[in-house]
Amino acid sequence: MIVDCHVHFTTEPKALLDFRERQVSAVKDGVKPPDPKSVEITDDELRACIEPAQLKTQNERGIDLTLLSPRASGMGHHIGDFQISLAWSRLCNDLIARVPRLFPGRFAGVCQLPQSPGVSPELCIDELERCVRDLDIVACNLNPDPSGGYFNAPPLTDPWWYPVYEKLVELDVPAMIHVSASCNPALHFTGAYYINADTMAFVQLILSDLFERFPKLRLIIPHGGGAVPFHWGRYRGIALQSGKPELDAIIGQNIFFDTCVYHQAGIDMLTRIVPTDNILFASELIGAVRGIDPLTGHFFDDTRRYIERAPITDAQRRNIFEENSRRVYPRLRA
Repeated sequence: MIVDCHVHFTTEPKALLDFRERQVSAVKDGVKPPDPKSVEITDDELRACIEPAQLKTQNERGIDLTLLSPRASGMGHHIGDFQISLAWSRLCNDLIARVPRLFPGRFAGVCQLPQSPGVSPELCIDELERCVRDLDIVACNLNPDPSGGYFNAPPLTDPWWYPVYEKLVELDVPAMIHVSASCNPALHFTGAYYINADTMAFVQLILSDLFERFPKLRLIIPHGGGAVPFHWGRYRGIALQSGKPELDAIIGQNIFFDTCVYHQAGIDMLTRIVPTDNILFASELIGAVRGIDPLTGHFFDDTRRYIERAPITDAQRRNIFEENSRRVYPRLRA
């Protein structure tokens, strides 16, 4: 079985996008925002968004199960206040939860949290609990920078985040560390902002005692870990100089990387450097890079091909494709 742990719903129904446009306009104009209850999306409309796009691509690439979350750049935590974020997140999460019910066995839901700049993450707990307990969601995306590219939130290792971690451990669900759209013109959102945030998160985590406090907390760093595999020696040296253990011991059962790297050499390096027990298969289809690589004739985000050609054993390949995700996302068993 092949489990893709990182896919965003980038072919959303028009009614959802229209609502968001009206909501953002209301924020800018200082008027009453639209009511999420005004959005009506039928099952047929939802199938029409999934079948010719997400599901078709999964079938073509031999992906059995996809963990589907709202569009990352669309989370837009920097827009409006907490109530705006809450209304938008609940609407997106409700929609995500409908997909596995329409396509049993092919999708599992991952939710976004109603984060907002300067607002305690503790206020996100009710929505996280609702998604897991009521909507059968198996994980969440956690934004380390709700400001949208200005990095003014406390580090992920700060007690500010502890209430969310406590709830994640209680519910036994992991979080993918994932920023949203960049409103900083110096940071291209998928090319720079995402990779910067991934790298930043890793350095914060390895220099902390977070996993001593939360030994069962599981965090996924997407996009192959950002710059981490390429600079493994740098971060290993920094950790050792700071009196920390070897990186392999630090990441243990707590930090995981996905395979959204998009070239063979990058995957080969990732699987050589990062323990394969800490690598989860992912493609981020249909999203960050949608084109065909002229050097190979295949889509950049057809990441299954890279794993099949990586210099690893069949047992390691099976772990990356399936077994590791089953450990990290135990609610998949349901």
